[in-house]
This record gives sequence, structure tokens and C-alpha cells, in this order.
Amino acid sequence: MIESVDLFSGMHLTFRWLHVFAGIVWIGHLYFFNFVNVPFQGAIDDAAKKAVNAKLLLRALWWFRWGAMITFLAGVVLFVLNYWYTPGLGLGPSALFTSGEGITHRAMWILFGMTLAVIMWFNVWFIIWPAQKKLLTGLAKPEEAPGLRKRALLASRANTYLSAPMLFGMLAPAHFGVMESGSFLFFVALALAAIWWAIAVSFNVAKN
Repeated sequence: MIESVDLFSGMHLTFRWLHVFAGIVWIGHLYFFNFVNVPFQGAIDDAAKKAVNAKLLLRALWWFRWGAMITFLAGVVLFVLNYWYTPGLGLGPSALFTSGEGITHRAMWILFGMTLAVIMWFNVWFIIWPAQKKLLTGLAKPEEAPGLRKRALLASRANTYLSAPMLFGMLAPAHFGVMESGSFLFFVALALAAIWWAIAVSFNVAKN
């Protein structure tokens, strides 16, 4: 029994580390694209874009999309280990997921965070990357390029706004716990305000 618990703890720590590490890579690049690259692209001419973008952005998008994929997969494993598995009992809702009163507040928070994270992962792999791949490799026809840019930007902006409340959903289970409407709305509003502020100031930083 002790050995099985130690194995479970080791797996849990390994996947938690992988989830956090890959998440930093993913969200770090998301913020680079939105807080640094978008204002930068508006400040350089077409010649500079042709010289820089393919070499820089294809590299950044590789780390961006695979960071998203590893974060997603490790997160699914962590969810099972924490909320859908009990050592010695096997698969099924754990005590962290349900109690005598139904779904726990901790599970509500993590399900909220996971829902936003899955939307973000989908946006990366099925909207942002396909559009950017066409644009950066020259596969996009001239008439479809503006639409692809707009689609990728909207999905990226949506992910940026979703990221902050998503992080509250991921952190709250271990550090806050209780989910009630007042605190939930406060944290979501705070997260959205922080992202709005960061985007707003990103166009003015480094001008002086």
C-alpha cells in the first residue's frame, strides 16, 4: 500500500510539474504575442515584417502550440489523478470531486478553469495555428490574408482575456476553495480588468 501511494505521489508531482512548466511556456508566448508582438507589428513596415516574421514567429508558434498541447494533456492526467481516482479504490469520483452535498467547491473551481483552458487549447490548434501557418509560409491567397489575420487575432485576444480567469480557476481549488457568486464575479472581473489594462498599456510602453 505504501509503495502504491508513493508511486501515485510521484506521478502526481511529475505531471503537476509538467503541467506548470508547459503552461508557463504556453501562456508566456500568448502574452508575448498580445502584449509585445501586436504593437510591434503595427510599428514596423512591410519590408521589416518580411525579414523578421517568418523566422521569428514560426519558432514562437512552435513553442506556443506544443506548450498548449502538453499543458492540456498533463492537465487531463492531473484531473484524473486528483478528482477521478483514489489510491486503493481505483477510478471514480474522489473525495475532492464529490461530497455528501454533491460536487465540491474545489471541483467547481477546477471545472471552471478547465472549461476555459479547453476553449483556449482549441483556439490555438484549430484557429490560430492554421491561420498563421498559411500566412507565414506564403500559402494564403492575397484575398484571404486579411480574413486569416483577423481570425487569428480575435482568437488570440479571446485566449488572452480567458487566460486570467482560467488561472483563478486553476489556483482557487488549493488556495481559496469556496465558490460563491460574489467572490467568483469579483475574481473574474479582476482578471478581465488586468488583461484589459495590460493590452491598453502595451501600445505605449518603451516609447520613451
